[in-house]
Amino acid sequence: MADMRLVVAGAAGRMGRMLVQAIHQTPGMVLGGALERKGSNALGQDAGELAGVGKLGVAIGDDPLEALVKADGVIDFTSPGATTELAAVAAQARIVHVIGTTGLSEDDLAKIEAAGRHAVIIRSGNMSLGVNLLAGLVRRAARTLGVEYDIEIVEMHHRMKVDAPSGTALLLGEAAAAGRNIRLADHSDRGRDGITGARKEGDIGFASLRGGTVIGDHTVTFAGPAERIELSHRAEDRSLFARGAVRAALWGQGRKPGVYSMADVLGLSDE
Repeated sequence: MADMRLVVAGAAGRMGRMLVQAIHQTPGMVLGGALERKGSNALGQDAGELAGVGKLGVAIGDDPLEALVKADGVIDFTSPGATTELAAVAAQARIVHVIGTTGLSEDDLAKIEAAGRHAVIIRSGNMSLGVNLLAGLVRRAARTLGVEYDIEIVEMHHRMKVDAPSGTALLLGEAAAAGRNIRLADHSDRGRDGITGARKEGDIGFASLRGGTVIGDHTVTFAGPAERIELSHRAEDRSLFARGAVRAALWGQGRKPGVYSMADVLGLSDE
């Protein structure tokens, strides 16, 4: 079988460079294209040289259609606007689209769902094995414990992160909501200030901390009568997200169109 040709969106960014490295190091795939926003200083540069793996003969461009029509998949940790644009192009090209972008709105998600009718889309707020195992544990704990156990999710990231709560925190919140068979949108408490009154039973609370160079810390607390259960994950190296995304792209080859998650990739969907 020929190597899978992957395009990296946002190839000049920190995550993009790690994705180029991961693709270069993974048997069975090659870098087939690299994208950056229009006007980027990285346009025209060799993506391999920029990522520190040597010249790969792949110049960074700004035309998604030109890059994706020659590819088997695209990995995308960019911005909501760029991601929805790429989803539409990936649907036209009928290729795998791995989405690690966070901060997506309901409208963005609807566009991604529509694109999933024609393309294999794998979307997750976090691509790591550990976080997705944690989500399975959170789902099970929420299913087992009653509403007298209040659920609070605390996350901390570096000072440059622009969205809150993090995509991972929302992933964990969705897992907790699924365990209780409720909609997170109807039971989400994301801000407390001043005299707020007593906590509403059944809500899932979020708190976001920002500072320094923290890659990503997440803790889910189940606070019940006379006891607390805490489930935590701490990311120590961003490369784990790149490795997970590359694994997802390989898994997506040959699948039927649809929107999948990392739980599907890892065989955890029924946990």
